[in-house]
Amino acid sequence: MGSPAVSQVAQTIQLSVAPVFLLAGTGAFLNVCAGRLARVVDRARAVEELVLKSRGPEHDRLIEEIHVLDKRISVINVAIFLTVLSAVLICMVVVLLFLSELVNAHFGTLIALLFIASMISIGVGFAIFIYETRLGSRAVHIRNEILYHEAGDEEQNRRPH
Repeated sequence: MGSPAVSQVAQTIQLSVAPVFLLAGTGAFLNVCAGRLARVVDRARAVEELVLKSRGPEHDRLIEEIHVLDKRISVINVAIFLTVLSAVLICMVVVLLFLSELVNAHFGTLIALLFIASMISIGVGFAIFIYETRLGSRAVHIRNEILYHEAGDEEQNRRPH
């Protein structure tokens, strides 16, 4: 087994540039997912404390919110898993590109299948992320008593009757 020529290695590096850029974009998306997950977890912890102190309709509202937050945490975790899986598959593509050059093997079909699997994985991860954003936006409701609250209402409630 002879060493590959520098021109062959340079060509392999050129072939691997696109998947490496894809990895950079995937990392940026993972950063967005991790940020959303952190915010949802922080909110869930805050709501957990409030649930224990609440009663009546407020308690029911907080329980409903904690269920939505729990669902969002699960959904974000699935999106993160699929995105990381996509990144691992892209790494395998790059490794196989170089291995095929070094050992003079024909991994073209395997490389193509791994790339397709990576695209499916990240595509489904993106779709799940869209679903999570919809869950989040549907869960954000400003209650009517807040929306239509007037400062005078509060002062009247404080005055002795």
